[in-house]
Amino acid sequence: MRTFLTMLGIIIGVASVIAMLAIGQGSKKSIQEQISGMGTNMLFVRPNSDMREGVRMNPSSMQTLKVKDIKAIQQNCPEVAAVSPQVSTSGQAIYASKNWPTQVQGVSSQYLTIRKLSIKEGSIFSEKDVLRAGKVCVLGQTVIENLFPDGTSPIGKTIRFNKIPFKVIGVLSEKGENTFGQDQDDIILAPYTTIQKR
Repeated sequence: MRTFLTMLGIIIGVASVIAMLAIGQGSKKSIQEQISGMGTNMLFVRPNSDMREGVRMNPSSMQTLKVKDIKAIQQNCPEVAAVSPQVSTSGQAIYASKNWPTQVQGVSSQYLTIRKLSIKEGSIFSEKDVLRAGKVCVLGQTVIENLFPDGTSPIGKTIRFNKIPFKVIGVLSEKGENTFGQDQDDIILAPYTTIQKR
């Protein structure tokens, strides 16, 4: 009986240590995958805030980033693999009788590389679309599920976002929630020039 109880204690002790190590390694891998899914080696560059030496400044006097700043980074920073501006706005996406509150991100085609996004169907907009501020877009899976619940392909269809028509040319692969619980599929991507102008 003493031998059995001693063995039982050793077995339970070793099993609990192994279980704790396995849980720790699993959690570590899960966190690494989530962080990697958000885009690794990524930097956000934002304009100055409207606070200077404790004094709130007029919004019109704020220094903002311009397209020439992006070109300067591309030309003068060879270590930077991809650069994309990002202009965002929120509103209602509408198709036929369906609507969904979401946001549009105005970006360049390099945004997919930066954020590790991929196209499931269709294509991303071209540099030509960016230069001419084309009204084209790529939809995330959550937007598709709410605007096209019957499962039809949105490619080639025209949706409206805040009364502006956008032709759907691509569909993003499903990404899921990020570490902060934010739905990464609830998004519309369009050329940044289009979002700036419209």
